[in-house]
Amino acid sequence: MSQWKQIQQLEIRLLEHVDYLYDDNFPMDIRQGLASWIEAQDWETAVNDESMAAVMFTNLLSQLDRVRSQEQNFLQRHNMKIIQQQLQLKYTTNPAIMARVISTCLREERRILSSACTEEQGPLEKSLQNSVAFERQKNMDNRVGIIRGSVQLMDQAVKYIEDMQDDFDFRYKTLQSRESSDRNSETMKQEVTKLQEMLNRLDFKRKEILSKMDVVIKEIDDLVTSQLNPELQDWKRRQQIAAIGGPLLTGLDQLQSWFTLTAQSLFQIKRQLDKLGELVVKVTYESDPIPLQKPQMEERVKYLIYHLIKSSFVVEKQPCMPTHLQKPLIIKTGVQFTTKVRLLVKLPEVDYQLKVKTTFDKDLPPGRVSRQFFILTNNTKVMDIEDYSNGCLSVEFRHLLSGVCGVVCIWQGLLSVTEELHSLSFEACFTVQGLTIDLETCSLPLVVISNVSQLPGGWASVMWYNLLTDEPRNLAFFGNPPRANWSQLSEVLSWQFSTFAGRGLNKEQLAMLGEKLFGQHASCSDYQVSWSKFSKENIPGKPFSFWMWLDSILELIKKHLLPVWNENYIMGFVSKEMERALLKDKEAGTFLLRFSESHLGGITFTWVEYSENGDAKFNSVEPYTKNRLSALPFADIIRDYKVISDGVVPENPLKFLYPNIPKDEAFGRLYNSQPSKGKRTSLPNASTTPPSCQSPQPPMTPGEFDVLCFDLSDVSLHESNGPNILYFYYCE
Repeated sequence: MSQWKQIQQLEIRLLEHVDYLYDDNFPMDIRQGLASWIEAQDWETAVNDESMAAVMFTNLLSQLDRVRSQEQNFLQRHNMKIIQQQLQLKYTTNPAIMARVISTCLREERRILSSACTEEQGPLEKSLQNSVAFERQKNMDNRVGIIRGSVQLMDQAVKYIEDMQDDFDFRYKTLQSRESSDRNSETMKQEVTKLQEMLNRLDFKRKEILSKMDVVIKEIDDLVTSQLNPELQDWKRRQQIAAIGGPLLTGLDQLQSWFTLTAQSLFQIKRQLDKLGELVVKVTYESDPIPLQKPQMEERVKYLIYHLIKSSFVVEKQPCMPTHLQKPLIIKTGVQFTTKVRLLVKLPEVDYQLKVKTTFDKDLPPGRVSRQFFILTNNTKVMDIEDYSNGCLSVEFRHLLSGVCGVVCIWQGLLSVTEELHSLSFEACFTVQGLTIDLETCSLPLVVISNVSQLPGGWASVMWYNLLTDEPRNLAFFGNPPRANWSQLSEVLSWQFSTFAGRGLNKEQLAMLGEKLFGQHASCSDYQVSWSKFSKENIPGKPFSFWMWLDSILELIKKHLLPVWNENYIMGFVSKEMERALLKDKEAGTFLLRFSESHLGGITFTWVEYSENGDAKFNSVEPYTKNRLSALPFADIIRDYKVISDGVVPENPLKFLYPNIPKDEAFGRLYNSQPSKGKRTSLPNASTTPPSCQSPQPPMTPGEFDVLCFDLSDVSLHESNGPNILYFYYCE
């Protein structure tokens, strides 16, 4: 079943998350109409390959032409034509952006499907969903709308005061122009009385508008303090969680709308205050409220504008190497990385060139880092309005390179390179309506590596930091790293499998991992694990840490076991003791697949058979690692596996995948080749003449020869409580 068909069968709660994925950047109409074709393309590779992205974009347009020509509904044909034109405008000059958008959507679909297999959400995902609840957004929309409406009404009130003052000014000057002999007349007295009444009304209206302004300014201040800033901090926290495999980050466009509307209100109030200042020049009087209250109001409005715009400068995309898009915040020296900053206030007042400069480890105290880095390429770019999105003001640094300036000092003691955190800062400055605003923001802490072998350790540091703190720049975090609750850590580990392998871990698998990490306490959701136990200390009796072992399994799945893993055929994390308990009393030939506990990146299978007296015997093969799996797909290995002992005819002992699925029923559609003519068998006795290959049939295929080479280069005893058996291929 295609991924899109699986998506359509989800419950409404999860379909709402899918709905968040699709907008004008990638309309759901395209996902629906080209579902199979889209899923068959390698979008992740195209993200980093401009020429490949261009070809795929052209093919996408061709596919749309084909679907549109076959569409019978006139309205649908029209809509698809409009969509096609919009895509051409957005992505013709930069098709890699389209590849990134589609890749992100497909990856998040897989995560949603994975979460659907889990009976309940983890604590992190629950808390994130609560923090972006619909009611909060609705309340925010309502408050921002009320403020905008109040400011618009104040515009009308200021205009009314201006008209009233013009009328008063005209009457006053007319009265002044009369002859002095008329000033004591009854008519004159009536005019003076009328002017006094007009001045009283004018004074009342001035006090009234200033009072309303004061209320609105206080309302904006409260909105920013109690809701807008917390919403921004909540988005930044969700960005941290998304960076380590959590739910897709959404809501930035909504934040931009709130920031922009609030800023528009403040700028409008500032213009209203300026207008009141102009009115005072023409007409003022004793106890005039405008000169008394306007200066303080102006300062408050400027303060709010300054801090609103300053806080709206955010890192939209954290630094990431294009070769490792799913592992952001890790940078390798000499390798390009990308990052993007955005201004959430979209106003004509700031729609002009803003130069943004980026630097490493700005303003750190002396001796804080053992290595200093700098940008090898141009570190200054101009912000521009994006023409393929909603017109936000942003800048993307796409070709940054980092270099080592030198070793300054060692302050971290026993900390490794992957525990040393760095920061990338962004600065800009501009003046708007006489107000100079210095913009500054920084990335989340980075790990800078010099060798790709440091990548697993670096990713462990990134996960640990962003799981356990919301501090934006605590570079001394690993000087005394906090412990993690297993309930949260297990959720993040499951995210790694859903992100990199397409399917997360179920409760049973997570429980098995918990037992691997800290034994009998695994069932305690509040049990805490230290950073050292997770990433630095070796597993008892093994030459590697828990995380190195788990990361090697992730790599093995991603490169060699994806089809089998996504069918949920790999039990995975189970001890030998549990394995035997599960297979005991099962039908002979029942087998299960688990990851090796003694090898990094190895998978093995164990089957049960019974002796004549009914005793169960368990046989396990030497783990298959990436070297052996590169020669033959794992499903084909299971199909072709054969055993012989003491001259018995070769036979495949694997009959049923645990608990009772016939082998070919489970793996049939995953087989990549015809059954091998070579038979896996025991080495013959020295006195036995090896069978010869009969001509004209070739002795073996190239693929079989490769398997033979791997087997003979890695011959070893398989784990068994029965006779020791060695395997090789021979020709019939």
